[in-house]
Amino acid sequence: MDPGPNQIKLKTNIADLFDNAKQANSYLKICAPMVRYSKLEFRTLVRNYGVDLCFTPMVMADSFCRSEKARQNEFSTNYNDTPVIAQFAAQTTYEYLSCAEMVFPYVDGVDLNCGCPQRWAVSTGYGCALLKDPQLLKDLTSTIRRNFPTNFSVSAKIRVQRPLDITIDLVRQLEKCGVTFITVHGRTPTQKIGEPSNVEYLAEIKKSISIPMVANGDVKTLDEANELYERTKCDGTMSARGILSNPTLFSGTNVPSVSCLQNWIDIVHANPNVTFQCFHHHLSFMMEKLLRRKQRIAFNQLSSKGQVHDFLEQHFGIVPDRSKTGETIVCEYDESKFRQRSTEHDIEAKRIEYNSGNNPGKFFESQLTSDDEGESDEDGVIFSNIFDT
Repeated sequence: MDPGPNQIKLKTNIADLFDNAKQANSYLKICAPMVRYSKLEFRTLVRNYGVDLCFTPMVMADSFCRSEKARQNEFSTNYNDTPVIAQFAAQTTYEYLSCAEMVFPYVDGVDLNCGCPQRWAVSTGYGCALLKDPQLLKDLTSTIRRNFPTNFSVSAKIRVQRPLDITIDLVRQLEKCGVTFITVHGRTPTQKIGEPSNVEYLAEIKKSISIPMVANGDVKTLDEANELYERTKCDGTMSARGILSNPTLFSGTNVPSVSCLQNWIDIVHANPNVTFQCFHHHLSFMMEKLLRRKQRIAFNQLSSKGQVHDFLEQHFGIVPDRSKTGETIVCEYDESKFRQRSTEHDIEAKRIEYNSGNNPGKFFESQLTSDDEGESDEDGVIFSNIFDT
């Protein structure tokens, strides 16, 4: 129920979610952070199909602090958008803390990305680069934990490393820092898509800690999620590529239903700020197994929402439900603490126009570079290829 425009958005206790699933001899089904793709509208869609917890896209912390344009582009929410965790790529405690303070009224927790293997991220100290600096990783997470209520989730997403003892030592240190849970991707930073996830590693990591662990990697069907749960005894399974292609994955269907396509076009119609690229790309992933080759080629050549609607009506008999409306919360962000911390860290704060969008930091760099890098893995990075035509 909408609590009204003047009321604070209700929060979900993420630790309680894990406890409730454990008591039911089950696990949380989680939609992964994906740049450009795990935004509000997609989170709204997948919650109709068995998803228990959603992440925002991976957001560059320095950009979120400095640029209103980056904030508006990368984060939106509504009163029904819970449970949700905001994921950030950060490398300084003052930026990460400032981001967490800004989004605190609107999310149920924050997560630190320590798993992105892309060259642009690693070369600039983000993502997997943090695995090589465990002290910084601990400083980042412990800083957030100290400054927020215990019922506000603090977590991190990492990849396994070899030898396994390195990863086990790291997750134990993070546990001591007070993280609510940890997400572990079963591939190493150098492994590519197609290489098998190290499920045995995940099982050993889970045995080494007492906090909840989410297993990530190679979850494309509910059967695979169930198998991963059984083999690792994890507390949650996370899907990125699988749920992007099939938002109904956790409900047990192997391909998206026509009703799923209908829900997506209704959600987008009710939220006109969704870009054509986002609208079209999601449908491209969803319909990969529903269209023949010639149909896929034709769909890829469409260039407007109107053309997409005509295509969907012709091939699936669906049209937008124009009676539905969308609503988002107007997020207001207090930058004063960030400005103060910036000055304390010898940054020329007076020369930065924080709200102008003229100093967006790594945000726009990441957008440009991720296109050049092509398809990546389940670590918050864009999948640039649509269909193999």
